[in-house]
Amino acid sequence: MKPVTVYDIAKEANVSVATVSRVLNNTAPVKKSTRDRIVELMNKYQFQPNALARSLSKKETGMIGIILPDITNPFFPAVLAGLEQEARSKGYTFFLCDTVSTNGDSKEQYERESQYLSLLIEKQVDGIVMIGGRINLARPSESMVTEVVDISKRVPTLLINGHLPGQNIHSICVDEREGGELATQHLIDLGHRDIGFIGGYQSMANSIHRVQGFVKTMEKNGLKVRKEWILDGGFSVEKGKLFMNHLLSLPERPTALFCANDLVAIGALKSAYNAGLRVPEDLSLVGFDDVPYASNSIPELTTVSLKCYDVGKSAAEHLHQMITKNKVSRKTKIRPELVIRESTAPPKGLN
Repeated sequence: MKPVTVYDIAKEANVSVATVSRVLNNTAPVKKSTRDRIVELMNKYQFQPNALARSLSKKETGMIGIILPDITNPFFPAVLAGLEQEARSKGYTFFLCDTVSTNGDSKEQYERESQYLSLLIEKQVDGIVMIGGRINLARPSESMVTEVVDISKRVPTLLINGHLPGQNIHSICVDEREGGELATQHLIDLGHRDIGFIGGYQSMANSIHRVQGFVKTMEKNGLKVRKEWILDGGFSVEKGKLFMNHLLSLPERPTALFCANDLVAIGALKSAYNAGLRVPEDLSLVGFDDVPYASNSIPELTTVSLKCYDVGKSAAEHLHQMITKNKVSRKTKIRPELVIRESTAPPKGLN
């Protein structure tokens, strides 16, 4: 059976093709009786407009490209949940690009980012969102920066919780330095004086900002920052276990830990439990991100919320305004929030 076209609908409804197009795209008022007749015919023939043809005529694909470094990290799906809901309500669909390396090679990851950027241009997406990867590097290479800048001149591009040094690309960021201050001050207010920091990477701006918040707050309160209690090298549960085991091997160890993210905190919690320590009675732990695991661990994890869902929704709205060429702020900063649960308490002797 020959597929029904917009011309067939127009002919049977005794209207112009332009009128059918206005009903399809809701671009201009159409008399109710005429609209009802056109919609009835569309339903009768189960008419599906050709998406490619519509994209060529409107010069829009209704598709957003999203590039992220590891979909298995629960932080990213939490952001995507908010982004997807808001974007879908505006008629967009996703082209999701996961750049995770098969062997943990960061060079391979950044090469995949470049490949996906080219692919998204080829697919003629309406906009691009980048989360993590090169935009989290403290010192990305000049070629990495130039590539994204060039892309942003061709397609609306938005960075989430990241930036490129010296550039003014649109971004939505949570103040991670303030998050570090909130976490550290909470532990100090409970009475802790021996506090460590574990997790993250020295090469990543988000880690640097969290450590800066930690150090600044310790010094503001007149407390010593002990370098042997600051460990970096990853954001995973396994790394959290390794960091905790190392601290347990030291002759002196902290009474509280600020962890670079919730996964590291959960790893530290596991190792502490295996060593016979009780959390929070023997050791207080604060995480970062507030991923779903945080409220479902035992004990429930005190953490700094980056408001992932809200950030995702804001990003979708922001990108939509860029795509539709409406004026919007280039830099949007969102304040984090301390979420106090069960993994923090005063140190022994102050209970």
